[in-house]
Amino acid sequence: MAGEAKVPAGLSGALQALWHDGRGDWERAHDCAQEDKGRDGSWVHAYLHRKEGDEGNAGYWYARAGRAEPPKGVTLDAEWAAMVRELVGRGAGK
Repeated sequence: MAGEAKVPAGLSGALQALWHDGRGDWERAHDCAQEDKGRDGSWVHAYLHRKEGDEGNAGYWYARAGRAEPPKGVTLDAEWAAMVRELVGRGAGK
């Protein structure tokens, strides 16, 4: 697609997924999260299923990531921002 933005170089699969999600492309975000077989990919995968409204599937992926589900009241935007901060903060590159 002409003029389409490119994913910044050096991002892990989990961060690529968050990048796509932030641009409104849930399907591509989900593909990237699935391709990242680590805990970070599982964490983002969980968030994406929570966003989709599939709480059961989200719970499975939070467990795979070794993460607790967010407390009630934590918005999707807040979770997305927290994931980005943590992953970028620890240099979750490729």
